Amino acid sequence: MRPGPQLHAPAVEVVVPAHDEAAIVGPHLRTLHAHLDRHLAVSWRITVAENASTDATLEEARRAAERLDGVRVTHRDAPGRGGALREAWLASDASVVAYLDLDLSTDLGALAPLLAPVLAGQADLAVGTRLGPDATCHRRLHREVLSRGYNALLRRTFATAMSDAQCGFKAVRAEVVAPLLAEVLDDGWFFDTELLVLAEHNHLRIHEVPVD
Repeated sequence: MRPGPQLHAPAVEVVVPAHDEAAIVGPHLRTLHAHLDRHLAVSWRITVAENASTDATLEEARRAAERLDGVRVTHRDAPGRGGALREAWLASDASVVAYLDLDLSTDLGALAPLLAPVLAGQADLAVGTRLGPDATCHRRLHREVLSRGYNALLRRTFATAMSDAQCGFKAVRAEVVAPLLAEVLDDGWFFDTELLVLAEHNHLRIHEVPVD
């Protein structure tokens, strides 16, 4: 299969949820597209999963997609990152589905290492972590304290080993995530946490990738 952008049955589909982000959707899509074109050695597609924006996010995303190969845009009337991801992942014909936040707050240099173990069949799910021992992300103190406290509570409550459940940087084999998505109840920000807890409890092979 030829590497590069491909609209039909790519190896990887990168889903980017978008809500009220008209100012950045165009330039950040171009940045992501250029990065994938240079650094991903498999076929890929980008899907902008726009959800209930009240600004021109949908129009700006469609305008950018017209100029970029291998980019498509979906629309969902209801808001919620989790719901947008669920719909996009379930509709995907890719072997591996991934997502990242549109603000590109995570270094894109970590995307290939995130995808590699899943593409190679060495992991079912790969997750970025800003809180692991090898992560070098520096955030404001209050965000760091809240994040570490939240993840510590999760580990105690759900017996999960994940160090950073809410990092918006994940990749998973499409065939294993579909049955889990049927069990995830939240369509908002708790979607990630539910998905990871279910993945662990179903004994999926999970690989953590330190990110900046």
